[in-house]
Amino acid sequence: MIKRILVTAGPTREKIDPVRYISNYSTGIFGYEIASAAKSRGLSVVLVSGPTLLPAPKGVKFVSVESADEMRKAVLRFLAWSDCVVMTAAVADWRPKRSAGRKIKKGGTRSIELVENPDILAEVGRLKRNRVAVGFALETENLEKNALKKMKDKNLDIIIANRLTKKRNVFGDKTLDVVTIDRFGNRTRIFNKSKSKLAKIILDKALKFRIH
Repeated sequence: MIKRILVTAGPTREKIDPVRYISNYSTGIFGYEIASAAKSRGLSVVLVSGPTLLPAPKGVKFVSVESADEMRKAVLRFLAWSDCVVMTAAVADWRPKRSAGRKIKKGGTRSIELVENPDILAEVGRLKRNRVAVGFALETENLEKNALKKMKDKNLDIIIANRLTKKRNVFGDKTLDVVTIDRFGNRTRIFNKSKSKLAKIILDKALKFRIH
C-alpha cells in the first residue's frame, strides 16, 4: 500500500557563468498538481523541485534544487523513504564541463563544451525494488514507440507520454492529450484534460498499480 510519495518537478539549471545557464521550458505545474493531489488524499509527500514561479503546495515537504546533480542527491536521499516515485521533472541532459566564476564578456567566438548529466530516472529504475516508479516522455515523433522504449530502458512501471507539436505547446497549454502505458501493456489515451485533472488520473493509476 502506497503511503509515501516522492515527486520531482520543474526544470534544472546548469550554470554557464554567474548570470547564464542551460535550462528548458518546464513550468513545474504537473508535478506540483500531483504533489497537491497526493497530499489531499492523506499521503505523505516530498516534492523535489527545480526553479519555478509556483508556491510550494501546503502540507508537503518541499526541497528546492537547481542543478541536475542537486536533484539527483535529493531524490536518492528520499528514495528509500518512499513507496512511489513520480518523476515529472525536466532534467537538463547536459551541463557545461566548466562553469566560469565571472560573467563571460562579449567579444570573439566562444564555444561551450558540454558533458552529460546523470540519468536520474534510470538510476531510480535500477534502485526502485518494490516501489512504483512513474516517468514522463515528451516526444516530437513516434510517441508511443519512443515512450515504450523509455519505460523498458529505465525499468519504469508506468510512463505518461505526450507530444510536442506546433499546435500543442505542452509547456503553455492549459489542457493536454496524453497516453499512459504500464509495464503490463495496458494503454489509456486521454484527451483535452487540464493538468490538475490529469494529475488525479495519473495518481489513481499509480496508487492502484500492483507490482507482480
